[in-house]
Amino acid sequence: MILNAGGYAHSSIALADAVRALNIPVIEVHLSNVFSRESYRHHSFLTPYCQGLICGLGLAGYDLAIHYLIQDKS
Repeated sequence: MILNAGGYAHSSIALADAVRALNIPVIEVHLSNVFSRESYRHHSFLTPYCQGLICGLGLAGYDLAIHYLIQDKS
C-alpha cells in the first residue's frame, strides 16, 4: 500500500494502529520534505509500522513507491 496521510501522519494514533494491523507492506509518502517544515511534522506515528518512507520528491515519490512494491518479494 502507498499511503500519503498528510497531516494525519503527525497527529493520528488511530491511523497508526490501523497501519500496524495490516499484513501488507506500506510505504509512507509525503510530497514535501516534512523535515524542512515545522518541527511537529518531523515525527510520524505511521513510520514505525511502514516498510519505508519517501518524502520531499513531489509526485516522483509515488513512482518510486510503486516501483519498489512491484519488486518487493515480502
